[in-house]
Amino acid sequence: MSAPFAVSGPSAYWYLTRSTGAVTLILLTLTIAFGVADVKRLSTQRWPRFVTDSLHRSVSLLAVLFLLIHIFTSVLDGFAHISLLDAVVPFVGSYRPFWLGLGAVALDLLLAVALTSLLRRQMGYRIWRATHWLAYACWPIALLHGLGTGSDVKSTWLLILSIGCLTTVLAAVLVRIVGGWPQNARLRACAAGGAGMFSLFLALWLPAGPLGAEWARRSGTPASLLGHRATHTTHAKDGR
Repeated sequence: MSAPFAVSGPSAYWYLTRSTGAVTLILLTLTIAFGVADVKRLSTQRWPRFVTDSLHRSVSLLAVLFLLIHIFTSVLDGFAHISLLDAVVPFVGSYRPFWLGLGAVALDLLLAVALTSLLRRQMGYRIWRATHWLAYACWPIALLHGLGTGSDVKSTWLLILSIGCLTTVLAAVLVRIVGGWPQNARLRACAAGGAGMFSLFLALWLPAGPLGAEWARRSGTPASLLGHRATHTTHAKDGR
């Protein structure tokens, strides 16, 4: 990125990348929460099951749509060199390669779920079901991607958003443990243990990681962009 661009402030693509990333995380959280809690079981005469199915499907499609916008605006933004290849192939980029790579992993998992859902009748239920479980792995990876690459990671609004998404998924896991797996102790233990370990990891990692000092440098931001990035973020906070 050129120095004049840094002085003039972030581009519209940069703001779109941030906003669509946040919206994608919210929609993906709702999709995962619906699936984990198995809300299809909660149908009533006034709220039939097909309404829940339609809502779940619509939220999932919106998540994919906003994710695609997030990717294309990241590529079009001139701040960091991010190509379409970086968005699809994990860990090959030059800008925060590991954390950007997690985003590519999340995209690949989500695409696998979407494609197998379209081909569900041809693939059979068992293969589709096994692939559909990848959606649950997509959410924590996407959350880590956002915290690791986001320029707003120390902003109150993003921390509140991330905590809210985490709380929503944990609540869905609790609902499923209490009402969905009453006879399966192994599934209950795995769900509770996995949710607890991920929450503990975030609590230990965030203060020393994204919330710690010099995260931009430690996360893999190219040296040529570190000075520009500071100016970039300052303009954003000032609303310029």
